[in-house]
Parts: sequence; structure tokens; C-alpha cells
Amino acid sequence: MLMTRINYYILLSFTVLLSSLSILKAQQDPQFTQYMYNMSVINPAYATDDTTTINFGLLYRSQWNTSIGGPQTATFFGHSTLGKRMEGGLSIIHDEVGGIVKNTSVFADFAYVIPVSERSKLSLGLKAGASFFSTNFNGFVFSDPVPDPTFANNISEVFPNVGFGLYYFSDNYYLGFSAPNLLKTEYLERDSGVVAQGSREIHYFLTGGYVFNLSDNVKLKPAFMMKAVSGAPLAVDVTANTLLYEKVEIGIGYRVNDSFAGLVNFELFPSIRVGYVYEQTTTNLGRFNSGTHEILLLFDLSRIGNGYDKSPRFF
Repeated sequence: MLMTRINYYILLSFTVLLSSLSILKAQQDPQFTQYMYNMSVINPAYATDDTTTINFGLLYRSQWNTSIGGPQTATFFGHSTLGKRMEGGLSIIHDEVGGIVKNTSVFADFAYVIPVSERSKLSLGLKAGASFFSTNFNGFVFSDPVPDPTFANNISEVFPNVGFGLYYFSDNYYLGFSAPNLLKTEYLERDSGVVAQGSREIHYFLTGGYVFNLSDNVKLKPAFMMKAVSGAPLAVDVTANTLLYEKVEIGIGYRVNDSFAGLVNFELFPSIRVGYVYEQTTTNLGRFNSGTHEILLLFDLSRIGNGYDKSPRFF
């Protein structure tokens, strides 16, 4: 009965967090369609509670192909248990727009896992690191007759940052809430009465997923991600993947009022999985690009020399 009440209050807390996100309103953090396999980058509390395996992941996203200056994003994470109830890792995000604006964030992640019931756990996580921001306006062609003074000088700055996360999980579902960058940073300044200011706002993520065992060889895996930041509408991603024979996974995704996506990943070797996404924009911007491509590589290294973990990672 006590564990049931604890589970109830945890789920209620996540519901309250979701309600608070709905009142928030320009997305600045990179977005991902395969977010369920890129969770370390989003949430430092992400945990597997698996002492036998070290998890690695690489993701590359080329957004709005054939458009000029479309965003390019690459991420890397390494994740493992550190000791009893402790997990940690490294996460790196490199994001650039048009080869002019570049931002690379490097974070160390730490999580403490608390057993809540026989099958569920709550993980508390922290991120700490820095973001390396730069611009290069050399050769930049201005459309206005008088160049904007904001673009007169190149910028190279380093900003320390911290983040936090909560991650409630069991063998077949998870819920997460996180803010991977808590410190608001200003890239530009006001000078001589001219407003030349850019800032990075705090982004909040709410994620969740469930695994339905439809048969011995078929599993349905719906998931969602909600991203909120002041000054922009709430972004909502929903996906539905089907895992067949623990080898091949296919699915579809929808970003509300933005895009549709097709997803596929498969076991290349017992320790390696690769994934691919094609995403088509549904807004007017879709007329000016040929879609978005996302490639994922997951690699699991056994600590005891027995190869891959006994079953594929679900999230």
C-alpha cells in the first residue's frame, strides 16, 4: 500500500509539471525525432540500472535539406553505472546554422537512482559543463543597404551551465522531466543605444514512453516529448514504434503543427543498432526544403566480455 501511494504521488507530480509547462510559450535547443534513444542529452537523470553494459550513442540531424543555412546537429553520449545507485556519463551537442553560428555544449552527467517499488525506480540527475558559442560573419552578404551593427563583429564566448532532471522508470515504461540548461546566457549586448542582444532561454522537457508486449515477437512502443520555452508555443512530439523479433523497429512520428516522420532502426550486429528518420515539414517552410534526415548509431559495450546485453534498449 505504501509503495502504491508513493507511485501515485510521483505520477501526480509529473502531471502538475505538465500543467505548468502548458502556460509557457522561440525554440533554441536542437530538436530530435529519435529522442527516446538520445535521452542522456535531454535528461541527466536518464538511467538504465544495468551494471553489465556501457551505453554509447551518436546522432546526426540535417534539418531542412536543400534550404540555405538549414540547421545541422550532432550529439554523442556515453553512459554507465558508477556504483550502487549511481550512474553517470558524458554528453556532447554540436549545433550550427549555415556555417555561421556554432554552439558546442559539453556536459558531465550524474544520476542517483532510488528504488520506489520492486519494479520501479526514481532517478535524480544533474548536468554540469559549458557551452562554446561562436559566430563568423566574414563574407556574410547583407540584404539591407545599411549592414546591421549586430553583425559587425564575430563572437567567441564560453558559457558555464548546469541542468537537472527527474526520471521515473520500470522495465516497460518511463516518465522524465528535465531542464538541461538552467542558466540563461546573453550572447550580444546593447551598445550606443542600439539593441543587439541575443539570449539562450531555459528549455523544459517532459518525456514518456511505454512498451506493450503484443506477442513474444512483437512490441509496440509509443512515446512522447514536450518541449517548452518562454516566447514560443509548446512543442509536442508523439511517436509509435513497433519492434519485431527484437531485430527491426519501424514507426511513425508527428510533431504537432510542424512535421510528419518515418522511423526505422535495426540490429546491425549483436552490440550495434542503427536508425534512420525521414521527416517532412507540414508548414509553408516545407515548400523550400526537401525534408530532414536523422541518423542514429547505438553501441553497447559489455563490462564482462559477453557481448551485447540480453535484449535491445527500449528507450
